Amino acid sequence: MTINIKKCSREDLQTLQEVSIETFNDTFKAQNSPENMNAYLESAFNLKQLEKELSNISSQFFFVYFSNEVAGYLKVNTNEAQSEGMGDDSLEIERIYIKNKFQKHGLGKYLLNKAMGIAMERNKKKIRLGVWEKNENAIAFYKKMGFVQTGAHSFDMGDEEQMDFIMTKSLI
Repeated sequence: MTINIKKCSREDLQTLQEVSIETFNDTFKAQNSPENMNAYLESAFNLKQLEKELSNISSQFFFVYFSNEVAGYLKVNTNEAQSEGMGDDSLEIERIYIKNKFQKHGLGKYLLNKAMGIAMERNKKKIRLGVWEKNENAIAFYKKMGFVQTGAHSFDMGDEEQMDFIMTKSLI
């Protein structure tokens, strides 16, 4: 079993879309209506939207490979690419998505460590992320990794307003 990471480029757009839809759908479909899931998937993960995100110099995507198969990805943001004003001293983790069949292999921790390395290279003082209040597994993971809840914000899932917890980890 080997774990590798690779920065995504425009040539990876189709794979990025497939992994995004699969992982988001697998994680959240049981707790949301099909209409709201479809509306979100179509707006967040259409090729035009993903290409726009990939082209933003303040965002980076990284595929994680498990035994040479794409197992998931990481998306980090700085500056104006952050989903809300988190400040110049922060790096935002917007997505850590791991396919179901690759969960429980340490890939989330691997990607989190990659994000921390990027933050330290850029002299950031903290890492912040948003996690759905009902995603108990993710919340427990982030707490175990040293994140604490520092706020909350609304998240639109189709026509339903949901709540994301803002979690922060200090790097100093």
